[in-house]
Amino acid sequence: MTRAEFKIGFLYTLFAIVSTIINIGFQMVSIWAYKGSFYIEISILVGTVAGLPLRYILEKRYIFKFMSKNFAHDGKLFIFYTIMAMITTIIFWGTEYVFHVTFDIDLMRYLGGIIGLSIGFYIKYQLDKKYVFVKGASEVVR
Repeated sequence: MTRAEFKIGFLYTLFAIVSTIINIGFQMVSIWAYKGSFYIEISILVGTVAGLPLRYILEKRYIFKFMSKNFAHDGKLFIFYTIMAMITTIIFWGTEYVFHVTFDIDLMRYLGGIIGLSIGFYIKYQLDKKYVFVKGASEVVR
């Protein structure tokens, strides 16, 4: 492993940890604030949406060193990034929800979320590298 690969791996892991903390934290706040119908499902959605923009900015800049051509290009890129996130979100949500149904304990549901996010982050990196942050589509940040 080269130094550059180690740095990317380290930063990606760090960003994944920060994103996971944001996600689970927003889920906890959501559940604290709302206990109505579908409160678990809503909390999972709230957590997912909370972490996405920051993760996009950090990965675009520090992992893929990608610079958008303009604001419109950045918006399209974010939409495509979000679509890729939806694919891996199914893994995250499914894992968290299986833990919720199986154990019916908040701590275990959050553990399922962390496991699902970890698997999803790995797959998301592969998708983003291949389909979203394609080097030929824009100038590389220097």
